[in-house]
Amino acid sequence: MKINFIFKNKSKKNKMNNLDGTLDGIQNTRFLNIYHGLIKQMLKQTQFSEMELNCILMIYHKFVLLNGPRAKAMTKKQFFHLFEVLFKVFDLQIIERIMILIAKESKNHIPPIAWVKLFSVFMSDSLDEKMKFVFSIYNLHETNFLNREILTKFVDKFFTGEDEDEVVELTADMVDLLFKKFDLDRDGLISYDDYSTVVRKTPMLLEFLGPCLPSRDGLTVTAYCSNILSKMGDMGLNQDDVK
Repeated sequence: MKINFIFKNKSKKNKMNNLDGTLDGIQNTRFLNIYHGLIKQMLKQTQFSEMELNCILMIYHKFVLLNGPRAKAMTKKQFFHLFEVLFKVFDLQIIERIMILIAKESKNHIPPIAWVKLFSVFMSDSLDEKMKFVFSIYNLHETNFLNREILTKFVDKFFTGEDEDEVVELTADMVDLLFKKFDLDRDGLISYDDYSTVVRKTPMLLEFLGPCLPSRDGLTVTAYCSNILSKMGDMGLNQDDVK
């Protein structure tokens, strides 16, 4: 998939009409016709500029085009592959949970609005927004707390070995340790309030049951490839290099 955004020496109008140099004029116009309404909607709901939304959705559109002329959405397979290759999130259960959260009733494809919302969380500077997102991923039972069964399912992936008894013991010890850290009211459950209180004091514990968000390097590549100019300064990128 090749994307060549056109920015240099162009007016704003021409930038919008000729966003991708790999598509001809008719295809660029078709893109704008498809996503114009969503872009206007997302301008009010996300931190992105109009140009950034155009670029984010152009990447989505190029994935859709790979699925054939009649395709209208990114497939589940493409979504999983993107997480594993670009975002470096490898836990299939976590990727599945992310898809459920953002795509809602869409079980086999990712709607464009879900794609934009995903980028909005990834690029957010709000710890509260990221905590709510990550906790929702871990919250397998769709309640407002994590119990010992849930923690065991995630922690069990941390340990491998031929000695099954040892793995079980290590898992149980880790679960006990996490409950001591996060179960502040000692009720045998980790509520969102417990979790958020701990993470605000120690932000490194945000993803304590496994990575759910791209690393800083992954975000840098994502911002560069998506032309999210508002994030490039924070990541040490030069906006003049984006063409």
